[in-house]
Parts: sequence; C-alpha cells; structure tokens
Amino acid sequence: MCGSVRYAIDGPIRNVWNCHCERCRRWTGHFTAAAGCRRDHLRLVAEDTLEWFYPDEWPDVAYGFCQRCGSSLFWKVVAVPPGESEQQLDTISIWAGTLDAPTGLFTELAIHAEDASDYHTLDTNIETHPRDLPK
Repeated sequence: MCGSVRYAIDGPIRNVWNCHCERCRRWTGHFTAAAGCRRDHLRLVAEDTLEWFYPDEWPDVAYGFCQRCGSSLFWKVVAVPPGESEQQLDTISIWAGTLDAPTGLFTELAIHAEDASDYHTLDTNIETHPRDLPK
C-alpha cells in the first residue's frame, strides 16, 4: 500500500487460489486470494520494511508484511512435516491484490472451504476442496 516493499516476478505465476482456513482469514481479515511462483523467481526490489511473522501455533509457515503500513504480501512454508513434499519450500504465495493489473490471472481453486466464514458465499464456479488439496 505504501510502496516501501516492491517486488518483481521473473517467471511463471500460478493462477489465484482462495484459502478459507482460519489462519488466512485471521491474517487478512477475509479469505486469502493468492497467486504463487517459485521463490527464486520472486525478486525483491525494495524490502527495507519487509517483516516476516512466524506464528508460534503454526511453526511451519511465515507471513510477509510491510512493517510501515501493515499490508499483507506473502505466505511461505518454512518447514515441511515428515512425509510431505519438500517441493513446498520452493514456492511462495503472493496476495493477488498486491499484483499490478492487468494480471492475466484467474481464480481457479478454493481450499479449506469448510472453514469459510458464515457471512461468505463460496463461488460455485471454481473447483472447491473442503480442506487442503488431496495428496
């Protein structure tokens, strides 16, 4: 929002996924609409005010935000539980609202739909999963 954190993406971007899990709702104040890319394709142009929050109750993830204006920007996996794919460590989610338009992206998926708040109506036109994606 304030422009203190700026980034560029030098590679393909995944279409938007909506996540309705409790932690995403609490972090953003609604559900998360996030695109994604490989971490090595995300280039931070200005990052002096970028801060990472590592929640004690969810030690496997981190949320990136601007410490100047408070804008939520990124989400990433920082530790993979045993038996899960370490490929998750290669990607980063980017809040779709922070991308410059036109993005050329579309919303293709909703996850953790069982956790959607009671005030929200899910979009029946996109693929929806009650929890996370099936493994």
